[in-house]
Amino acid sequence: MKRYLLIIAIVSICFGTSNNANAQYYFYNDNYYDAPITYEVGASVGVMNCFTDLGGKAGIGKKFTKDLNMGYNQLAFGGFFGVNYRQAVGLRFEATFGKVSANDQVLKSFANTNDPASARYHRNLNFESSITELSLLAEIHPLFIFINWGESENEPPKFSPYLLAGIGSFSFNPKAKLGNNLVDLQPLSTEGQGFAEYPDRPIYKLRQMNYPLGLGLKYEVSPLINMRAEFVYRVLSTDYLDDCSTNYIDPTVYENYFSGTKLRNAVALSDRQYEINDDYHKMGPGSKRGSPDQNDSYFSFNFKISLTLGRARIRD
Repeated sequence: MKRYLLIIAIVSICFGTSNNANAQYYFYNDNYYDAPITYEVGASVGVMNCFTDLGGKAGIGKKFTKDLNMGYNQLAFGGFFGVNYRQAVGLRFEATFGKVSANDQVLKSFANTNDPASARYHRNLNFESSITELSLLAEIHPLFIFINWGESENEPPKFSPYLLAGIGSFSFNPKAKLGNNLVDLQPLSTEGQGFAEYPDRPIYKLRQMNYPLGLGLKYEVSPLINMRAEFVYRVLSTDYLDDCSTNYIDPTVYENYFSGTKLRNAVALSDRQYEINDDYHKMGPGSKRGSPDQNDSYFSFNFKISLTLGRARIRD
């Protein structure tokens, strides 16, 4: 967090030094001056969802919105602080908190069909995870890039679409429901992570980097108040957001590493096909449990309200 704030501070100082050599203020409207550098502080609320190996829709697993389960949208909220240069480009630090989840049981209607989704239903996995994210995001506002509204006879537009991209750090911790309890999945090595018998499967870290990409629409309610609607998609470098990525392992291996409750949970949660009482042909060790060809991801859609700092009221 200190690293992100330091970057914003350096950029602010650089922009401010550059603008001291130029005109400091220009008219924003009849009541306010505008400054080349302004600041913005605000809060957001919205929804968060994910694309993982679990759940989905008919057919084989597909990319992006074709496999989206809207019923699993979860609350997300956050806060941010940013610096803007002539409203054309901006840099902001943001903290986001939310939750993601998915469940193979959404595919129950395909249980007794020949659709590939039937196999995912009988896999019978579920997960949920809280998300805590810190990110540094750059914004580009095309309507302000090529026009200096401070030197124009017209007032700047109230609406401003923009693109954003950045880098972030997020923490997650996939859990699954077992009876009436939520059980942490990562310590159970449900796909043999960290076991000598599966040397190609290291234990995944619960804090990793991500790469946010998005677009938004900013509306200036007044010289001081802004509202935004924003969609942000996170590119991840892990396929274990949902604790599912590759093949089933031999459950007898767990006896070499665990005992007691942990052993029972690992065996129960690594293969949940047997919880469904039907004649479906169960997949054995070495069979496909997930698909490592495509990493997981998550996204948020949120509304923001913020306060602009740095504009001066014109005195009579």
